[in-house]
Amino acid sequence: MTDSPNSKNYGVPIYGAGWVPQSAVEPPSESAPPGSYVVLAGGGGEGNSGIRNALILAKFHFDTNVLSDQPVARLGTGGDLPYRMAVHPGGAGLICSLPKSCRWFDWDFQRDENRSLDLISSERVLEPLQDVGQQLALTFNNEGSLLAVGGEDGKLRVYKWPSMENILDQDNAHASVKDLDFSPDGKFLASVGSGPCRIWDVSKSKSVASLMKDNDEIFGSCRFSPINDENQVLYIITMRDQGGSISKWSTTTWKRIKSKRVVRDPICAFNVSPNGKLLAVGTIEGDVLIASSNNFQVQNVVKKAHLGLVTTLKFSEDSRALLSASMDSRVRVTIIKDEEKKSGLSLRIIILVLLIAIAVYYAASNGILPLELNSLLK
Repeated sequence: MTDSPNSKNYGVPIYGAGWVPQSAVEPPSESAPPGSYVVLAGGGGEGNSGIRNALILAKFHFDTNVLSDQPVARLGTGGDLPYRMAVHPGGAGLICSLPKSCRWFDWDFQRDENRSLDLISSERVLEPLQDVGQQLALTFNNEGSLLAVGGEDGKLRVYKWPSMENILDQDNAHASVKDLDFSPDGKFLASVGSGPCRIWDVSKSKSVASLMKDNDEIFGSCRFSPINDENQVLYIITMRDQGGSISKWSTTTWKRIKSKRVVRDPICAFNVSPNGKLLAVGTIEGDVLIASSNNFQVQNVVKKAHLGLVTTLKFSEDSRALLSASMDSRVRVTIIKDEEKKSGLSLRIIILVLLIAIAVYYAASNGILPLELNSLLK
């Protein structure tokens, strides 16, 4: 697979990716082209594969739909593979899970003529997350005031940020924690692993619901709808032999509302757009699909967006683009097509054609068309 303007190979298998919040950098100057930074985490692990472990910064230009050919910054992490990461929504920095501990990294914005962004390893040590083993899930709540981490050992922890005061510490939340997500108001935390999806009341530090799977289902990722209104829902990826499905659950009764299969292949990555309108899934075959959150209808498919399984998906802050990454070392940004504008344009064209047809019929019936056209219409 060759590089294209919006798809680049950065030389390391990618396991974590995210958009750098605009608050982490100054607004672009009028003379500079608009763009957004993406941050990537990955590498070859502890073996002697020759592929270094690193955090990578690249730049995406929305006006031209182009990813930078080369990383704008790269920070090595030695023999520690940065496996999962969470970008702080307030722009403070990001946290990465390494094989044994979690580490914090700071943004370093250079206010020179190039206005460049870099990453630096912070002097801050996250003491409660030292020597805790591999963490498979990391997430902040919307305000950035809470941090949840879930371990390979099945332990679930929630901390106040940045004080790192522990407010939930649950052994054996699952056999292994696969995914975590906070509700928009930060009241609930959903966790997925083996068995049911568990719902935790963060303020009470206890589980308040267990969302049961059907006999032949396997739960994958979970995401709350980011729109904070009366119709709040939770989405869970479910898999069967027939393929991957999206299920919708009520956040008041914690009952399943509906499920729909969207792809035949197993789903390995999932995300919901910040405006709540779109759902994105990535498959083990490297395909990326974007569906409507209203009816789960797939509206955009990128076949073979990656050569390997999709490891992560992230929508941009304004829901204009979808970032995807894979173990094939490739990163892709897919611009979201505006279905509403397309539908509106089609409707206007139909109305225009109908008006023209009516005008032609009226003119022909009154004999005011040129003789050549009048004879053709008779």
